[in-house]
Formats: sequence, structure tokens, C-alpha cells
Amino acid sequence: MYRGIKACVRYRSGSDSLSGKAVALQGCGSVGYHLAKLLHAEGASITCTDIDPQRVKRVVEDSAAKAVPPDAIYDVRASIFAPCALGAVINDDTVQRLQVEIVAARRTTSSPKTGTAICWKRRGITYAPDYVINGGGLINVNAELHGWAPERARSKAGEIYDTLLRVFEIAREEGCPSYRAADRLAEQRIAAIAKVRRNFV
Repeated sequence: MYRGIKACVRYRSGSDSLSGKAVALQGCGSVGYHLAKLLHAEGASITCTDIDPQRVKRVVEDSAAKAVPPDAIYDVRASIFAPCALGAVINDDTVQRLQVEIVAARRTTSSPKTGTAICWKRRGITYAPDYVINGGGLINVNAELHGWAPERARSKAGEIYDTLLRVFEIAREEGCPSYRAADRLAEQRIAAIAKVRRNFV
């Protein structure tokens, strides 16, 4: 997710530096905690929340974060909204409250094909589709199953950065929501793999 956030920032500003960026972090479990440490190390400021006060306390202490109540995270003015908790936290109601430039999704939307995606486009919010930005988790599972070296797994996970930039490029060129652009890119890659297989069968 960290590399995906950097890709979003680069798309928005031309640089992927997170120094000085404000991040609204929803969820302080394993994913959120480690993301907070990476963000803090690069100079980002963090406002966090979780339903577990102990998890919030750990992020506050280890990443110099500010804590807010769970429902208040949607109203935090920030550069990036990073949901790392339950899925479907953004809907047509909560999206109206967001005061951010980027939504770095993690199983975020209740229905990405509703007015939510249209609202993101109208409000100028850059949305990183969840199944693209979360590809690192699947890559790690695949690496474990096939015994990849850690360097290879990290290299593959790093490709998420370039994939997201390509998704945003397609969305801009075709004037479509980023989730549709991600679908089209996935379909193109599946078709290309199928063509290669046909040539060798």
C-alpha cells in the first residue's frame, strides 16, 4: 500500500515525496501500524483512528500521530485518506465528508460503480482502486507458496507503483473512472497472456 500511495502522490504533484503530507489513517492494526511507521519515517504527519484504543496508542507513540474518534476520521483535512480497517467504509454519504486529494483504497467502497466513483471524479479526488493498490498482499502470498527470495517479492510488489501510474494515465486518456481503467488494464494483460499460451499450445 505504501508504494501505491507514493504513486498517487507522484500522479498528483509530480513528485512521490511524502514529506509534509498529511495522512488520515483509518485502522491501526498490522497493516495500518506498519504503514504509519513508513509514512512517519518519510516525514508525513498522521491522524489516526481505530476502535481499539491500544492500537491507536501504539501508532501515536511510535509514529507521532494524532488520534481522533472513529467516526471523525472522515472529516479530517488531509492530503491522503488511507483506510486500513474494515471494507466498504466509503459510500455515497461518507465520501461527501472527505477533505482529501487521494483515497488509497483497501476494500474501501460499498459499491464502486455507484455515484461514489462519479463523486470522486467531480470533486477531484484521485482514487487508487483497491485490487491494484493491495496487490502486494497477494504477491507476498504467492512468494511464500513458490518459495521466492525476498528480493524477488519486493521487486514484484514495487511494480504496483508503475501499474497505478498506468491506470491513472488510462483514466485520463479515456475520461473514465480509475476503477474502470484498472479493469481495462487487467483485461488487456489477461488477453495478452492468453495469446501467448495459445501460441505455445
